[in-house]
Amino acid sequence: MLQILLFSTFCSLLVGMFLIHFSSLHERFSADHDLGGVQKFHVKPVPRIGGIPLGIGLCAGTACLVWQLGDFGPLLLVGVAFPAFGVGLLEDVTKKVGPMPRLLVTFVAAALGYFLLGAELQRLDIPVLDNLLSKSWLLSIFLTVVAVGGVAHAVNIIDGYNGLSGMVAIFILLAVAYVAFKVQDIVLMGVCMAMVGAIAGFLFWNFPRGLMFAGDGGAYLVGFMIAEVSVLLVARHPQVSPWFPLLCVLYPVFETLFSIYRRKFLQGRRIGYPDALHLHQLVYMRLVRWMVGSKDADHKTMRNSLTSPYLWALSSVSVVPAMLFWQHTAILMVFCALFAASYIYLYRMIIRFRTPRWLVLRRGCR
Repeated sequence: MLQILLFSTFCSLLVGMFLIHFSSLHERFSADHDLGGVQKFHVKPVPRIGGIPLGIGLCAGTACLVWQLGDFGPLLLVGVAFPAFGVGLLEDVTKKVGPMPRLLVTFVAAALGYFLLGAELQRLDIPVLDNLLSKSWLLSIFLTVVAVGGVAHAVNIIDGYNGLSGMVAIFILLAVAYVAFKVQDIVLMGVCMAMVGAIAGFLFWNFPRGLMFAGDGGAYLVGFMIAEVSVLLVARHPQVSPWFPLLCVLYPVFETLFSIYRRKFLQGRRIGYPDALHLHQLVYMRLVRWMVGSKDADHKTMRNSLTSPYLWALSSVSVVPAMLFWQHTAILMVFCALFAASYIYLYRMIIRFRTPRWLVLRRGCR
């Protein structure tokens, strides 16, 4: 597994280096030139095609896994992710693919995984729903497609600051790899390590300097792989609670669901309306932005990167107990409820300017 991790990291790192070094050749269409958007917090145009090193790193690590196992199955798992990756990358380059087409293509990729890989949700450890799922494959495929597409979209939602979604994804993938190791699923463990390595190589360029962004292609690829591996883990191993992967991904998923509720019912706006009221944006604006540095470009980049550790800590609050209690549905349910309550409490405190003092950075870097 170490070879897979190192090889995917090296390939991702190398491809990222070339893309940055020769950015003058492609930045006309690859860079994010929109510096004034409501959800934009970078200070200069930055290439948003980090999905390319992520994809190549994943493929390289998976090829190493195939070579070790002599089984081409892992390549099929990676292959079903590429429709989601492709439509995201198309948006990164053209800036003309809306969220709904991206989500629909991700649903198609999830359906491919359902039929080609057996990546299906047939149990939630809730007796009534489990009974319905066992009797209706249409309900099963609907739930699977929505879950996989939803997680991929949720990871894209939190992809707003240097290192944020990448490190959260590494936490989640390492947790899934740990459980895959416990149940002796070498294939899923190897794919997780390949994805971790690809993200690690990309993060060298993304955090803290922000020399490259993952973009929609990278975010959808990472989110889809997390969801697909999680579904396969639950489908193949009855001892793994379906609430284990849910608790692992609860931060991005709950962020997305809460944003839908906030926009639709509290603000009366359409669900897809862009705003700057995600939790990570509030952390930036009210905990970091006014406390660190000046208006200098370097200080702005520093503030961007200092935002991410707050959300890494929040994500670990769900990932760590998920690893500890991966077999125990009742305990996982309790932690899901505790996380949701903690998220809402923290959001309310920050939005009302009543942030706990220990969370606020001291002034510095003037």
